[in-house]
Amino acid sequence: MKIVSVNCGMPREVAWHGVNVTTSIYKEPVDGPVALRTLNLDGDRQSDLTVHGGKDKAVYFYPIEYYSYWNSELPGRSLPYGSFGENFTVEGLARESLAEDSLHVGDRFLVGTAEIVVTQPRLPCYKLVIKFEMEDIAKRFLDSRRTGFYGSVTREGVVRAGDDLTPVSHDAESVPISAITRLYAARKYGPEDVQLARRAIAAKALPASWKMYFEEKLSRLRA
Repeated sequence: MKIVSVNCGMPREVAWHGVNVTTSIYKEPVDGPVALRTLNLDGDRQSDLTVHGGKDKAVYFYPIEYYSYWNSELPGRSLPYGSFGENFTVEGLARESLAEDSLHVGDRFLVGTAEIVVTQPRLPCYKLVIKFEMEDIAKRFLDSRRTGFYGSVTREGVVRAGDDLTPVSHDAESVPISAITRLYAARKYGPEDVQLARRAIAAKALPASWKMYFEEKLSRLRA
C-alpha cells in the first residue's frame, strides 16, 4: 500500500447561487516532501472549521481504486488526483473490497515518517456540489459507500507521493468506517444497530461529536 499523490489546497472564494463561498475542496498534487502536522499538511488549510478540520480531521484519504468507479459514473469528466478533496490518494486499501468495510476506527498507519489513526468517514457536504456543479453529487457520493476516511496525526512527520502506507495496528474491537456511515444514515435502529452504536461509542479514536450523536439516538430509542 502506498501514497500515490499528496494533494493540498488553500481556501478560495467561488460563486455559488449568486453568493461567494469560501472552500478548500480544490486540491492539487504536490511534488516533493510535505510536512504533516497535527492539524493539516503544510500548504493545506480548511475553510469552515465548524465542519472541517481540527485534529480529528487533519488529513483525508481516498483510494485510487474508486476513481475507476467515478470515471464510469461521470463519463467525459476529467478526474485528476485530489478531485474529491482528498489529501492522500492511496493505493492498495481497496483492492479486494471497499476500504471502509475493512478499516476500523482506531486503526493505525505509518505514512512517511508520520503516524496517523483512522477516526471517521467523510460525509459529503454542499462543497462537493460546488466543485462538481452537480446538485445530486453529494447523495451519489454517500450512496456509493466510497466515502474515504479521515485520520488524526499521532506523530508529526514528512510525507511525499510514493511513500508506503504501512499498517501498525488494527482495532478489531472497534467498528468499521462503513458502519459509522450506515448508522448515521439509518432512520431506525434494530437490535444489531444498537449494539454497533454502543461499540462505536466505546471506540477511543471516534471523535466526541460522533459519540454524542449516537448517544442521543440511543437515548431517543429508550424514551
